Amino acid sequence: MKTATTTESTAEPRIAPAHTPVTKPIIRLDQLGKVFRTDDLETHALSGVDLTVRPGEFVSIAGPSGCGKTTLLSILGLLDSPTGGRYLLDGEPVENLGSAQRARIRSEAIGFIFQAFNLIGDLTVEENVELPLTYRDMPTDERRVRVREALARVGMDHRTKHYPSQLSGGQQQRVAVARAIAGRPLILLADEPTGNLDSTNGNAVMGLLEELHGDGATICMVTHDPRYAHVAERQVHLFDGKIVHHDDATQAHELEEAGFAVDA
Repeated sequence: MKTATTTESTAEPRIAPAHTPVTKPIIRLDQLGKVFRTDDLETHALSGVDLTVRPGEFVSIAGPSGCGKTTLLSILGLLDSPTGGRYLLDGEPVENLGSAQRARIRSEAIGFIFQAFNLIGDLTVEENVELPLTYRDMPTDERRVRVREALARVGMDHRTKHYPSQLSGGQQQRVAVARAIAGRPLILLADEPTGNLDSTNGNAVMGLLEELHGDGATICMVTHDPRYAHVAERQVHLFDGKIVHHDDATQAHELEEAGFAVDA
């Protein structure tokens, strides 16, 4: 697994420039499936999912409630495991890794943005952003530089000593974005990032994600809101655990020509 490593504080984030030709996707799913079983019931949350995400892409995963969007994102983020199929992250299979390996990869390669922000109430803004970095082998000075840079990037460097309860919903989500990008991840995974926000704050957060994508970040976002799904350069539509539509035929053809599985 090729994950981000500790670098000098002046280094650029480990993200590929947007629209740069690449030889392999960051994410590749082949016939991925997820089945939830109880004593008398079997539920197929995902079935036969083929998906690729290339460096520098902004991909939205849309569909009605219960279609498998969050399950898919949980698997992409190594928070859950598939029951079938293959998952390659940065070219390496990860579907059968142990819990310690998965935790290390989540820390180093994946940045999460959650609908509920998931900030810790008794930590300040800067402490919330720094917390995930403390689990990595990173000097204190480097952590603090990254925190300052990330908060400045999202326009929250003037609120470093505030607590989450002192912030609006939009401000809390900006802090959550800062926390996600401070680790300079391979990919950002956003689960309904505007779900708890009004339209004004939702638009502001989406604008921020667009800016990050413009700077080269790779983003995979789950959303039920078609207004925000269309912000992404590529849309994938789920229904009953299956991909039923791919809106970029040209890109799909290019990936097929390169020998990669694409969703259909």
